[in-house]
Amino acid sequence: MEDETILDLYFARDERAVVETDRKYGGYCFRLANSILHNDQDAEETVSDTWLRAWNAIPPQRPNVFRMFLAKITRNLAFTRWRSQSAEKRGGGEMELVLEELAGCIAASGSVDDRLKVKELARTIRAFLDTLPDREQDIFLRRYFFVEESETIAKRYGMKPAAVLRSLSRTRAKLKTYLQKEGYAV
Repeated sequence: MEDETILDLYFARDERAVVETDRKYGGYCFRLANSILHNDQDAEETVSDTWLRAWNAIPPQRPNVFRMFLAKITRNLAFTRWRSQSAEKRGGGEMELVLEELAGCIAASGSVDDRLKVKELARTIRAFLDTLPDREQDIFLRRYFFVEESETIAKRYGMKPAAVLRSLSRTRAKLKTYLQKEGYAV
Protein backbone atom coordinates (compact mmCIF):
# COMPACT_ATOMS: atom_id res chain seq x y z
CA MET A 1 0.00 0.00 0.00
CA GLU A 2 1.25 3.48 -0.83
CA ASP A 3 2.25 5.86 1.96
CA GLU A 4 -0.42 8.41 1.00
CA THR A 5 -3.12 5.75 1.28
CA ILE A 6 -1.81 4.70 4.70
CA LEU A 7 -1.77 8.33 5.82
CA ASP A 8 -5.36 8.71 4.60
CA LEU A 9 -6.28 5.77 6.86
CA TYR A 10 -4.69 7.58 9.82
CA PHE A 11 -6.67 10.72 9.03
CA ALA A 12 -9.84 8.63 8.82
CA ARG A 13 -8.89 7.15 12.23
CA ASP A 14 -9.06 3.70 10.64
CA GLU A 15 -7.11 1.13 12.67
CA ARG A 16 -6.01 -0.55 9.45
CA ALA A 17 -3.48 2.28 9.26
CA VAL A 18 -1.44 0.63 12.01
CA VAL A 19 -1.73 -2.81 10.38
CA GLU A 20 -0.59 -1.43 7.02
CA THR A 21 2.21 0.57 8.65
CA ASP A 22 3.44 -2.56 10.40
CA ARG A 23 3.19 -4.58 7.20
CA LYS A 24 5.19 -2.04 5.20
CA TYR A 25 7.64 -0.66 7.78
CA GLY A 26 7.68 -3.16 10.65
CA GLY A 27 10.93 -4.82 9.58
CA TYR A 28 12.58 -1.49 8.85
CA CYS A 29 11.70 -0.04 12.24
CA PHE A 30 12.62 -3.27 14.03
CA ARG A 31 16.10 -3.30 12.45
CA LEU A 32 16.60 0.35 13.43
CA ALA A 33 15.49 -0.23 17.04
CA ASN A 34 17.52 -3.43 17.31
CA SER A 35 20.66 -1.72 15.99
CA ILE A 36 20.43 0.56 19.03
CA LEU A 37 19.09 -1.86 21.63
CA HIS A 38 20.55 -5.22 20.55
CA ASN A 39 17.59 -7.00 22.10
CA ASP A 40 14.74 -8.42 20.02
CA GLN A 41 12.10 -8.05 22.73
CA ASP A 42 13.04 -4.43 23.47
CA ALA A 43 13.11 -3.69 19.73
CA GLU A 44 9.63 -5.22 19.27
CA GLU A 45 8.28 -3.14 22.15
CA THR A 46 9.88 -0.04 20.68
CA VAL A 47 8.21 -0.71 17.33
CA SER A 48 4.84 -1.13 19.06
CA ASP A 49 5.43 2.18 20.83
CA THR A 50 6.30 3.72 17.46
CA TRP A 51 2.89 2.73 16.07
CA LEU A 52 1.18 4.31 19.09
CA ARG A 53 3.17 7.53 18.68
CA ALA A 54 2.37 7.64 14.97
CA TRP A 55 -1.34 7.08 15.73
CA ASN A 56 -1.30 9.95 18.22
CA ALA A 57 0.65 12.30 15.92
CA ILE A 58 -1.36 11.72 12.72
CA PRO A 59 -3.52 13.79 12.51
CA PRO A 60 -2.83 16.67 12.83
CA GLN A 61 0.64 16.04 11.43
CA ARG A 62 0.94 14.72 7.87
CA PRO A 63 4.54 13.63 7.33
CA ASN A 64 6.14 14.43 3.99
CA VAL A 65 8.37 11.34 4.13
CA PHE A 66 6.48 8.73 6.13
CA ARG A 67 9.42 6.30 6.35
CA MET A 68 11.71 8.95 7.90
CA PHE A 69 8.91 10.10 10.20
CA LEU A 70 8.67 6.55 11.54
CA ALA A 71 12.46 6.20 11.69
CA LYS A 72 12.76 9.33 13.79
CA ILE A 73 10.10 8.14 16.23
CA THR A 74 11.65 4.67 16.44
CA ARG A 75 15.14 6.05 16.91
CA ASN A 76 14.08 8.47 19.65
CA LEU A 77 12.15 5.77 21.51
CA ALA A 78 15.05 3.32 21.19
CA PHE A 79 17.53 5.92 22.49
CA THR A 80 15.24 6.69 25.43
CA ARG A 81 14.95 2.98 26.25
CA TRP A 82 18.72 2.53 25.82
CA ARG A 83 19.47 5.47 28.14
CA SER A 84 17.09 4.08 30.73
CA GLN A 85 18.72 0.66 30.58
CA SER A 86 22.29 1.93 30.52
CA ALA A 87 21.64 4.18 33.52
CA GLU A 88 21.24 0.95 35.46
CA LYS A 89 24.26 -0.80 33.98
CA ARG A 90 27.13 0.80 32.13
CA GLY A 91 28.94 -1.26 29.57
CA GLY A 92 30.39 -1.52 26.09
CA GLY A 93 28.40 -1.62 22.90
CA GLU A 94 27.77 0.12 19.63
CA MET A 95 25.84 3.01 21.20
CA GLU A 96 28.72 3.86 23.51
CA LEU A 97 31.07 3.85 20.51
CA VAL A 98 28.77 6.08 18.45
CA LEU A 99 28.36 8.58 21.27
CA GLU A 100 32.09 8.56 22.00
CA GLU A 101 32.92 9.14 18.32
CA LEU A 102 30.61 12.15 18.14
CA ALA A 103 31.72 13.60 21.49
CA GLY A 104 34.60 15.47 19.88
CA CYS A 105 32.31 17.20 17.37
CA ILE A 106 29.31 18.21 19.40
CA ALA A 107 29.38 20.31 22.54
CA ALA A 108 28.51 18.76 25.87
CA SER A 109 24.79 18.61 26.66
CA GLY A 110 25.12 21.24 29.40
CA SER A 111 25.94 23.90 26.82
CA VAL A 112 23.07 23.03 24.47
CA ASP A 113 20.34 21.96 26.87
CA ASP A 114 17.98 24.71 25.84
CA ARG A 115 15.45 23.17 23.39
CA LEU A 116 15.75 26.05 20.94
CA LYS A 117 19.54 25.69 20.79
CA VAL A 118 19.21 21.95 20.21
CA LYS A 119 16.84 22.54 17.29
CA GLU A 120 19.23 25.12 15.83
CA LEU A 121 22.13 22.68 16.21
CA ALA A 122 20.09 20.02 14.39
CA ARG A 123 19.41 22.46 11.54
CA THR A 124 23.10 23.32 11.38
CA ILE A 125 24.09 19.65 11.21
CA ARG A 126 21.51 19.04 8.47
CA ALA A 127 22.97 21.98 6.52
CA PHE A 128 26.45 20.49 6.98
CA LEU A 129 25.25 17.09 5.73
CA ASP A 130 23.85 18.77 2.61
CA THR A 131 27.40 19.93 1.77
CA LEU A 132 28.70 16.36 1.65
CA PRO A 133 28.83 14.08 -1.38
CA ASP A 134 25.97 11.55 -1.31
CA ARG A 135 28.11 8.55 -0.37
CA GLU A 136 29.90 10.37 2.45
CA GLN A 137 26.58 11.67 3.75
CA ASP A 138 25.03 8.20 3.60
CA ILE A 139 27.96 6.61 5.45
CA PHE A 140 27.71 9.28 8.17
CA LEU A 141 23.94 8.86 8.55
CA ARG A 142 24.14 5.08 8.57
CA ARG A 143 26.64 5.24 11.41
CA TYR A 144 25.25 8.07 13.52
CA PHE A 145 21.52 8.07 12.76
CA PHE A 146 20.86 4.39 12.11
CA VAL A 147 23.71 3.20 14.41
CA GLU A 148 25.01 0.67 11.88
CA GLU A 149 28.31 -1.02 12.55
CA SER A 150 31.22 0.01 10.34
CA GLU A 151 31.49 -3.58 9.03
CA THR A 152 27.87 -3.46 7.85
CA ILE A 153 28.45 -0.13 6.12
CA ALA A 154 31.65 -1.47 4.54
CA LYS A 155 29.80 -4.46 3.06
CA ARG A 156 27.10 -2.18 1.66
CA TYR A 157 29.66 -0.10 -0.25
CA GLY A 158 32.22 -2.80 -1.03
CA MET A 159 34.76 -1.09 1.21
CA LYS A 160 37.08 -2.30 3.91
CA PRO A 161 35.96 -1.43 7.46
CA ALA A 162 39.13 0.62 7.91
CA ALA A 163 38.14 2.78 4.92
CA VAL A 164 34.73 3.40 6.49
CA LEU A 165 36.39 4.40 9.76
CA ARG A 166 38.70 6.81 7.91
CA SER A 167 35.75 8.32 6.07
CA LEU A 168 33.86 8.79 9.34
CA SER A 169 36.90 10.33 10.99
CA ARG A 170 37.34 12.82 8.15
CA THR A 171 33.63 13.67 8.18
CA ARG A 172 33.65 14.22 11.96
CA ALA A 173 36.64 16.54 11.55
CA LYS A 174 34.76 18.47 8.83
CA LEU A 175 31.69 18.63 11.08
CA LYS A 176 33.75 19.97 13.97
CA THR A 177 35.26 22.68 11.76
CA TYR A 178 31.83 23.52 10.32
CA LEU A 179 30.28 23.82 13.77
CA GLN A 180 33.12 26.02 14.99
CA LYS A 181 32.65 28.32 11.98
CA GLU A 182 28.95 28.48 12.85
CA GLY A 183 29.82 29.65 16.36
CA TYR A 184 29.40 26.43 18.34
CA ALA A 185 31.87 25.63 21.11
CA VAL A 186 33.27 22.17 20.48
